Formats: sequence, structure tokens, C-alpha cells
Amino acid sequence: MADKQSEPPPPVKRYRREEKSSESEEDIDNYEPYVPVRERKKQQLMKLGRLGQVAAEVSAETKSSSDNDPDDETSQEEWGRRYNVSLLDQHSELKRLAEARALSAAERQAREEQHILESVAQSKALMGVAELAKGIQYEEPIKTSWKPPRCILELPPERHDRVRDQLMILVEGEDVPPPIKTFQHMKFPKGILRGLEEKGIKKPTPIQVQGIPAVLMGRDMIGIAFTGSGKTLVFTLPLLLVCIEQEIKMPFIRNEGPYGLIICPSRELAKQTHEIIQHFVKHLKMTGMPEIRSCLAIGGVAVSECMEVVQRGVHIMVATPGRLMDMLDKKMVRLNVCRYLCMDEADRMIDMGFEEDVRTIFSYFTGQRQTLLFSATMPRKIQNFARSALVKPVTVNVGRAGAASLNVRQELEPVKAEARTVHLLQCLQKTPPPVLVFAERKQDVDAIHEYLLLKGLDFANIQHVINYDMPEDIENYVHRIGRTGRAGGEGVATTLLGRAAESSVLKDLVHLLREAGQKVPGFLLEMIGEPDVPAPDGQGCSYCGGLGHRITECPKLEAVQNKQASNIGRRDYLANTAADY
Repeated sequence: MADKQSEPPPPVKRYRREEKSSESEEDIDNYEPYVPVRERKKQQLMKLGRLGQVAAEVSAETKSSSDNDPDDETSQEEWGRRYNVSLLDQHSELKRLAEARALSAAERQAREEQHILESVAQSKALMGVAELAKGIQYEEPIKTSWKPPRCILELPPERHDRVRDQLMILVEGEDVPPPIKTFQHMKFPKGILRGLEEKGIKKPTPIQVQGIPAVLMGRDMIGIAFTGSGKTLVFTLPLLLVCIEQEIKMPFIRNEGPYGLIICPSRELAKQTHEIIQHFVKHLKMTGMPEIRSCLAIGGVAVSECMEVVQRGVHIMVATPGRLMDMLDKKMVRLNVCRYLCMDEADRMIDMGFEEDVRTIFSYFTGQRQTLLFSATMPRKIQNFARSALVKPVTVNVGRAGAASLNVRQELEPVKAEARTVHLLQCLQKTPPPVLVFAERKQDVDAIHEYLLLKGLDFANIQHVINYDMPEDIENYVHRIGRTGRAGGEGVATTLLGRAAESSVLKDLVHLLREAGQKVPGFLLEMIGEPDVPAPDGQGCSYCGGLGHRITECPKLEAVQNKQASNIGRRDYLANTAADY
């Protein structure tokens, strides 16, 4: 009995199976799958920033691994060699990827800007209503009897390209005529050559070297060059040559004409163009050529003066859109024999609201015409729109569209608004007269009228242009300062800058000065609020041509869209009001 009590109790049996079962359930909940070494290396490199390359290689290897063993030792060694790179190589790779991301961002921005440009483009073509209704579409440009001299035609195409490169001429289009560097080789008669000599013009400017041969061959053309580069002679001299040929073959009778029509956005520009035509007409007549009659149809000039020439048979008419529309509507003038149309400063004409007038004028033509569009500032939106009216056009571009003339010294002066009139008198002492002063508002013009009488946009040998205030957009600034420094002469443009100037326009001005190689004053940068204005990628805004911003930030486009939106709301209100009555 005592022996039994002294025996130890039997050990409690432990079931290891139950304990193992409980542990395995916990392991299942916290299970982490095994990641091969190769995959871990890839994940580590992806964290280091090589996402683009790794993703591309992963997709490529995933595709190829379906046919190969994923645990192949050769592929593991290849991964090890490929991604076992130094820090310097990693830095180079990261820099390359950053550049690639910047490029993709630029591509996205370009696509966005193209979408904006297409959305604001005019939906209606610049063609006559009758042509659109009848589906008339001209396939070939007008044929003329003029051809380049044989000595030019025999030259190789490489010579033509070399001349264009030397003169910084950019051309687009099919079968572009060769550039010609002398007026004699352009086959102008003695009267025109003498008229050029009297004006001191000895050789063609770059726009004339390429533009005049294109116009003489009957090609439709878009001409872009800075103000004062000689664009007017590109379309007036060939027109005079064609009119002489027409008059010799069959003289114009009473009430016939015009054969050529030149449309200008302003009275002053139309006057200037007509005076140039009259100058060469006089010299042609002195050399025994038949009389070429031209008339001026603008506001402020009596209609009777114009009709007197029209009734005798007119060869050339220079007009502004408003007066021309009135005369066409009253059947005082007809365009049934007109085969030559030029729109000077075409982009300004469209921006000034003459688009519908121009389209209506096109509807008065009864046959194909040679169409020429010229301007110093012609953004891509205007070029794309204008091509709807042209047949196989040639685009001649000398320099950047919207660039300022290099012959003009641009001077900027900070002036308070209340002191501008007094400061204007000091600016007038810089150069001898005549001096041209521009102002944005009519009341400002009236305020300074007692100091300066405005007589027009072009005076002989004008040396000085004063901007009483900064224009609302950079295009008008370029047009204004281009009134001086013409025909290769030197000029000065003084702009009185106040705090009221728009910051976006001032940024465009900064880049315009830099493009022309001129000094940017420190106070201008202070007005903008930036010590240095970074240039946008590319060539600036494709809508207005400003170099200080892109189309996504264009204030001019925003103003146009706001105006359109307000007009839509107003039209809806008026329509609903009319419906109620």
C-alpha cells in the first residue's frame, strides 16, 4: 500500500499533432509567398526609379518566358548582369528617363494646343457663297505668259536652295518658282526699273527675291515678312505688268474693270499703296507705255472721285472693306473681269471683324482669280484658314511671323499716366520730324492733337515712332514700330510704359526684344515681377504669335472666347424675347 502511494503519477500524454495543427493555421493566415531572387532585384530597381525601362523589359521577357523555363540559370545570370549597375550609370539612366518624361509632356502639350487651335479655327471656308453652293473647286493656279529667264532655269535646284538659305527664306508648296536676285532678270520694263531707281531701290529684298517670281507665274501666295521689308512691291509690280499686257492686247473700255483688286484694313495703308502704284504708273507712261488707271475707294474720299476713274475703265482698285462692300452692294463696281486679288495685312483684317465682309466680297467674283495674302504677323490659325481660298499656294516666310524689324531700335521708358503728355514733348526731341505717335484710345489722340497732327501711316524717311501707350497685344506693337526703319533705313521706336500695361503683353515684349538682340531694361522685368522670364517651349503662342506664352495661356484667345460666350447669351435672350412677342 505504501509502495503504491510512493509511485509517481503517470505522465500526461501530449498530442503533438494537435499543437502542429494549431500552428499551421496561424502560418496560413500570415503566409507570404516566396519571391525569387530575380523578381526581388526587379522590385528593388523599380523603387530606384527605373520604372520605364524595367516595365518595358518585363513585358518583353514575360512574352518570351512563356516558351522558356522561368527558372533557367542563364536568364537569371542575364538579369544579374543587366541590373548590377554602378551609381553613375543609374544617375545617367534616371537623367535619360527624366528627359523622356519631359518629351512626353511636351508632346501632350503640343496635342492639347493643336486641339485648341482646331476648336477656335473658323469652320466656314474663305470662299464665295456661289462657289460653295455649286461645289466649284479650282485645281490648278492661273497660267501667265511670264517665265523666268533661261539663265535662271538652267541653274540647278541646289543653287536655289543655297540662295534661300543665305537670305533666310522659308518656302512651302508644290513646284516653287526659283528665286531671282535682280529686277532685270524679272523682266520688268524700263518704266518700272526707272521708278525703282528714283526710289533708291537697287536690288530686291528677300521677300521680293522669292515672292515676285511666284506672283509673276500666277501662283496663289501667302507672304510673311516684317513690316518695311518691301511686301507692297511684291504684289503691285506684277499687277502693273499684267495690266500693261491686258491693255496692249485689248484696251479697257468704259465701266470695265477693275482687273486687280487690293484690299487694305485701314485708310492710311490703302493711301500708301495707291501712291506707290501711281509712282510707277507715272514712270511707265513716261517711257511710252499705255496708261494704267487706278482708283482709291476708302472712307473720307468722295465716291465721285473713284467713280470718275471707274467710268473710264479702271485697271486697279485699292479699297478698304467697308467702302468696297458699299460700292458692290449698290452695283457701282463689278468684279466680273477681276482676276487678281490681294489682301494686305490679311490677319489684321480678319481680327478686326472683316471676315464676313471678305467672304461676301469673294462671292462677287465670277471666275478664278489669283489670290495673294500678305502680312507681318500671320499666326498659324490664319494661315490654315486662308488656305481654303487658295489654289496650290506658295508660302514665302522671311524670318519668324510676328518678329520685329531688326532696323528699329526699341526704347522703353517708364512713365506715370498723368505725365505722359509732358514726356511726349521730350521724346519728340530725339529725332527730326516727321514723327508718328500711336495711342490706344481716341480721347488720348484728341489730348495730344494740339502737339502733333496725324497725317497717315507712312511718311518719307520717317525716323521715329512713339507709342503713347502699350498696345493691347504684341501684334499691334510689331505693326506700329514697323512704320519706321523701312527699306533698310534705321529707325527708333519709343514706348511709354505705365503700370496699366498687361503683364502677358509685357512678357511677349521681353522675348521680342531678346529675339531682336536688344537690351531688356531692368524696370520692365520689375513690372512683370520676375527677375528673368523663362521662354516657353517652342515658338510661343500659335494663336496670336506672342513669344511670352503658349496658346493655353493666351489672353487674346480668352478675350475672344468670352466675347463669343457673351454674344451667344445675348442672342439667346433676344431670340426668346422675340418669341414671346
